[in-house]
Amino acid sequence: MSVEELTDPIKRFLLCETPQSWILKARKPENLPGLLIDHCNCELKAAQTAMLLLRRYAVDKENGDQLLNWLKPYEDFVYRQQGDGNFEGMHNGLKKMINAQGDSDYGHDLVTKMVLLIKEELHHFQQVLDILSGRGIEYKNVAAGRYARGLMKHVKTHEPDTLIDKLICGAYIEARSCERFARLAPYLDSELNRFYVSLLRSEARHYEDYLTLAKQVAGKDITDRVRFFGEQEAALISSPDADFKFHSGVPHQAVVAEYAGS
Repeated sequence: MSVEELTDPIKRFLLCETPQSWILKARKPENLPGLLIDHCNCELKAAQTAMLLLRRYAVDKENGDQLLNWLKPYEDFVYRQQGDGNFEGMHNGLKKMINAQGDSDYGHDLVTKMVLLIKEELHHFQQVLDILSGRGIEYKNVAAGRYARGLMKHVKTHEPDTLIDKLICGAYIEARSCERFARLAPYLDSELNRFYVSLLRSEARHYEDYLTLAKQVAGKDITDRVRFFGEQEAALISSPDADFKFHSGVPHQAVVAEYAGS
């Protein structure tokens, strides 16, 4: 499947494209180290988000503890500067060991989809970390931007709406990641171009998995709620952002330049 075939449904799902000003800044060589470091952190955060969903909604304490142990070496490295950053093979753990508790209609599917997602995201975290190392870029933990927080603040506080909203947010975050993989890849060197296209191929279905689960949990039409979060996501992507990250909005410098030239 071509890049265009992979991205067409993603573009239809998202309510706006990444602003060209973000692309222009992201493609500059001097901004690449910071972007790669943030991307690396995003891969771990994606795995953590899936793990938290499983622990909160789908598994018992024993299985939840196994999930915590699975992520612990990665979190020790990122947050406590422990370990050498070599996680080769670790992402294969627990592939078929986590089981859903209870008899909810969605529990088994949540486990199946999220365990696979965790496995893939941790593998990609290792891949980005290896690229950083190969380029002599020192890894560091960076503070989160406004993007995910800006979506999550709209999540309802009563179930099952809380879970439904979290899953919809996950769908938009994953879709935006893939859209940016595709948009940025042509401007990168051959190694990163191939890598970002490979990430697109691997993660293109993630947003659909989240959206399918949201519809399953709801058991009713959620078109309006999906549209609502799409509008919030588009607003975050299209508005000025003082920070520059993989999911940030319009670079602040671009807004200043446009104002100065008007």
